[in-house]
Amino acid sequence: MSAKPTVSRTTAAAEGDVVVLLIGMRVNHFWAVHQWVPVAAAMFRMLGELGKDKSRGLLSHVMLTASPRTYYVVQYWESKEKLYAYAHSPEMFHHRAWAILNRKERKGKARGHVGLWHETYVVPEGSYESIYADMPPFGLAAATGVLPLEARGRSAAERLGRRAKGGSAHSPARAGGGKG
Repeated sequence: MSAKPTVSRTTAAAEGDVVVLLIGMRVNHFWAVHQWVPVAAAMFRMLGELGKDKSRGLLSHVMLTASPRTYYVVQYWESKEKLYAYAHSPEMFHHRAWAILNRKERKGKARGHVGLWHETYVVPEGSYESIYADMPPFGLAAATGVLPLEARGRSAAERLGRRAKGGSAHSPARAGGGKG
């Protein structure tokens, strides 16, 4: 079932710093299915694990492809501390997945069939802006909710220079909710 687009211009309701993680894989050898399918399955498992426990800090995510070989997930996190806590928690699947990968590399069994990458950005308040025209909540807006565009300013410059009243909060607002 697809969401109906909203007929208006909106902006994300984010407050404070925004934490964005881009994480993905590149299939280097399509014929090495036994190498890259487990990597893709691990990402789905981690997203499922995070979706079951919202207190872990993942606000929302969107899966994308850059090419027939490269797939990635854009993730929006409540804070960098919650991202670090998930990544390092021995109880979470991410920890075990990295241990498996590191063991394979030490044994010389990781042969470059699949590439892994991630980029993490902590974007300070006043250094991001968004506009959505005739769109359901997407990206940052799916993570933090939406506001009418005018609530943050009529121009990109006004939205980029915006600071929350009373100082900077460290976690995005959840106005309107988001989906994981």
